[in-house]
Amino acid sequence: MEIFWYIIIGIVLAVFFILDGYDFGAGIIHLFFAKTEKDKEVIAKSAGLFWDSNEVWLVAAGGMLFMAFPTFYASVFSGFYLPLVLVLWLIIFRAIGLEFRSQFKYQMWKDIWDASFGVSSLLLALFFGIALGNIVRGVNLGIVQNGVAAHEGHYFFLPLWDSSFSPLSEHPGVIDWFTLIIGLISVVTLAIHGANWVILKTNSSINSKLKNIIFILNIVLTALTLFSLIVWQTVNPNSFDNFANKPYLIVFPIIYLTGLFGLFFIKKLKKDIHGFVLSTLLIFGGIASSLASLFPVILPSINEIHEPLTIYNTAASEYGLSVALTWGIIGFILLFVYMIIQKRLMAGKIDKMDYGH
Repeated sequence: MEIFWYIIIGIVLAVFFILDGYDFGAGIIHLFFAKTEKDKEVIAKSAGLFWDSNEVWLVAAGGMLFMAFPTFYASVFSGFYLPLVLVLWLIIFRAIGLEFRSQFKYQMWKDIWDASFGVSSLLLALFFGIALGNIVRGVNLGIVQNGVAAHEGHYFFLPLWDSSFSPLSEHPGVIDWFTLIIGLISVVTLAIHGANWVILKTNSSINSKLKNIIFILNIVLTALTLFSLIVWQTVNPNSFDNFANKPYLIVFPIIYLTGLFGLFFIKKLKKDIHGFVLSTLLIFGGIASSLASLFPVILPSINEIHEPLTIYNTAASEYGLSVALTWGIIGFILLFVYMIIQKRLMAGKIDKMDYGH
């Protein structure tokens, strides 16, 4: 049951980053490339019509973590308290930026909420990438110093950054040069995904320009990916062991590379949906590869005193997991029905759909 719920939660998280990821990306595109009021309005609309339903998947993932792996849930929500509060505020400001921009026609009013939407989207993409970097890097479980643990093995707390700014520090912070690299990869990936979404769902005047931007960003992403794989070996020398021991897991990096390689042909793709599918493969392959490299660990320990948190030592009881299965099936049916209805109602280009007036 532990493996089952691990896979289900991983899929739900991937779906969240695919769906809400294009909202983050649309916000980044809106911030840097939308110049006319018509483009700003339609790009904001491409995110505004969907963000609330997309965030349901984040709520579902949080609920499943609490239900299936309560020790892990308690550990990360206390240890990452500071960045989680920042993420909460960014989610709030992104939402009100979308909801408030069209309430009044004053230009200064629109500029304020456009900045709120764009900057919040950019920082959310960055912080979610940094969060993945922290999971991959590991934390000082039990807050061990000089070989002595100050707390029990599942407890930790991270400052936003350590004075050394190094992932190899005994007490690393949330932000260091390694997690920042993963954060930049997240920003570039979601910007590509958001650009593909804008192309797919709108008739924005910058759509042709966005294909050139996607091509350039894909070059940047390729360079960052190669660099991150090199430094990952410095941070965690055993990072590729799972792929060597379980060769079938290589399918996930192949999915990522398929998306990465395919996006170099973005200018030649005849259907807008093809670019969106490729950036979807990019996100799914990246998340799945990261999780596969750690399995069954879900939070590594950087000290030798305490063992890492795994799906086995943080899981709920077998009875609890089995009971949750029934309610999980009911919840998934409701979630899929909600999503299918919403996507069908919003099918096609959204330029003429009403939002925020």
